[in-house]
Order: sequence, then structure tokens, then C-alpha cells
Amino acid sequence: MVTHLLIPGLVSDGRIWRALGDMLAPRGPVVHGDVTRDDSIAAMAARLLAEIEGPLVIVGHSMGGRVAMEMAHQAPCRIRALVLANTGHNAQGANERPKREAKIALGHESMQNLAAEWLPPMLDPARTDDAELMAELTDMVLAAGADVHERQIRALMGRPDAGEYLPQLDCPILLLTGAQDGWSPEAQHQHIADLTPDAELRVIESAGHFMPVERSDETNAAINDWLERRAADIYD
Repeated sequence: MVTHLLIPGLVSDGRIWRALGDMLAPRGPVVHGDVTRDDSIAAMAARLLAEIEGPLVIVGHSMGGRVAMEMAHQAPCRIRALVLANTGHNAQGANERPKREAKIALGHESMQNLAAEWLPPMLDPARTDDAELMAELTDMVLAAGADVHERQIRALMGRPDAGEYLPQLDCPILLLTGAQDGWSPEAQHQHIADLTPDAELRVIESAGHFMPVERSDETNAAINDWLERRAADIYD
């Protein structure tokens, strides 16, 4: 039986894919992956592969998408399909480290201040005054805490260049991003699609980087539609 592994991103948890997990349950087991304990993308991928047996459909958001690609790199024979949402594939950029280090320092000073600075640019600008959404995302960031934040940021700074192995991934891949995602825009996902043999790209309107919670109905419908169309390749 195929297990659906749902992986959250930076300072995120099962709330990101909660609605999707409920939708996927009739198709088979659903596991929410824990990526809080390891200090590299490769180690996160290896731990999840060791903890979960059998074939996998992996759904990853942001950093979780990078972990999903690395899992497919480490164990291609076990991966039936990938759903990569609001993610990227390149290694660390030339000017990235100082900005990341500043975020680490801010997190240790005040996770509340980190959330207030980091979250609004991650959303569709039309949603930044949505008090309920902002409160839920802020609570998620605070629940992660400064140590997990630093560990995950350092894992991202040392991330592999997935572009080196994406052409070898032969499983079906669905790429999703929000039309208002300035952090992981459509062009970035198109580049991943161009590198892989079997990929489809969908863009969700009125959604930013937190697309799976900003537009959960639309996101989940796109995933369900794709899984139904590719069911013979994934579940048989």
C-alpha cells in the first residue's frame, strides 16, 4: 500500500497539510513528516525514509519540497510521485547567508518579532489583514521555537543543488505555486519542470507562499485532480 507523506516547510507543522491529509486518507495511510530534528536536508530525507516503510507519495511545502526531492534522489525506487509546492531547487545564493544569519539572530531575540517580520511577505498581499490566518501562522512559528528555526535555516543554507539530479527523477511530479508567491515564483517551478522528465505545473490564483493554507480548497482540488488522472501510474 502506498503511504502519503506530507512534509511541512520552515518553522511549520502538520497544520500546513491538515486539510489535504483528511482528503487523502481514503486513498491510503497518511503521515505528517517531522523535519525539526536534523540539521541538513539530506539527514531529514534519510530519517523519513528510515522511519516509513514501503512506497511513497510525497507532498512537500517549501523546505519540505526540497526534502521530498532529496528523498527521491536517495531512494528513487520507493517514490511513486512527488507534489512540490512553493519550493525551489538551487543551492545557496551568493548573498543569502547574511540575511539568513540575521533571521537566526532575530529568532533568538524574539520569535514573536520574527513572525511579525517574516510572515507578511510570505502571503498574498490581500491576505495580510486576515487576522485569523495571521494568528494561526504566528502560533505555528512560535510553536517551532528559535532552536528549530536555527537548525532548519542552517539546513537550508547547506542545501544541495537539486538541479544536479532532477533529470534522473522519473516519477510523476506535480508542481504548485501561488500566483502571488514572490519567494518561490512560477518561473522557479517552471525551471524544475523543465529539468524533470514527467512534470506538470499548476498556479493557484490569489495565493502567496503559504498557498496550502491561504487557498486550501483550490490547492487540494488541484492535487486530487492530478492524483486521479495519474492513479494508474501511482497506485497500481
